[in-house]
Amino acid sequence: MIKLIGAMLILFAGTMIGFQQAAKFAARPRQLRQISHALQRLETEIGYGNTPLPEALTRTAQVVPAPVAELFRQAAGEISRTNELSFREAWENAMHAGFGATALREGEQAVLLRLGSSLGISDREDQMKHLRLALLQLKAEEDNAKEEQGRYETMWRSLGVLIAVLVVILMV
Repeated sequence: MIKLIGAMLILFAGTMIGFQQAAKFAARPRQLRQISHALQRLETEIGYGNTPLPEALTRTAQVVPAPVAELFRQAAGEISRTNELSFREAWENAMHAGFGATALREGEQAVLLRLGSSLGISDREDQMKHLRLALLQLKAEEDNAKEEQGRYETMWRSLGVLIAVLVVILMV
C-alpha cells in the first residue's frame, strides 16, 4: 500500500515537473508579445502624447499584465524616486531586478538594455526609431521562441511522465 502511494506521488511529481518546464516554453512567446505591445504603447505615449517618460512608463505598466508590467513599473519608480540616476541607469536597474520573474532570456534582455541606453537622451523622433528597432528585434526573438515552444513543449510534458514512470519501475 505504501509503495502504491509512493508510486502515485512520484508519478504526480514527475508529471508536474514536466508540465512546469513546458509552461516556461509557452510563457516566453506570450511575454514577448506583451513586451512588444508595451513598447508600441510607449511609442504612442512618447510620439503622439508628448508624455514625460516616467508617466509614459507608468501608463504602459497599467495596460500589460504581470510580470512584464513590473519591468516598466520598476523603471518608472526608479526614475521618480531619485534624481541622481540617469534614465539608462534606472532602466538597467529595473531590467536586472525584474527580469528573473519573467520567462525571457538574455537575448531579450540585451535588446531591452540597448533600448534603455537610447531612451531619454535623444529627441522624440530618435526615440521612436529606437523603439521600432527594438520591436523588430523582439519580433525575431518571438519567432524563435514560438519555434522552440513547438519543439520542446510536448517533449517536456512527455519526458516528465516517462521519467516518473521509469523511477516507479525501478522502485518496484
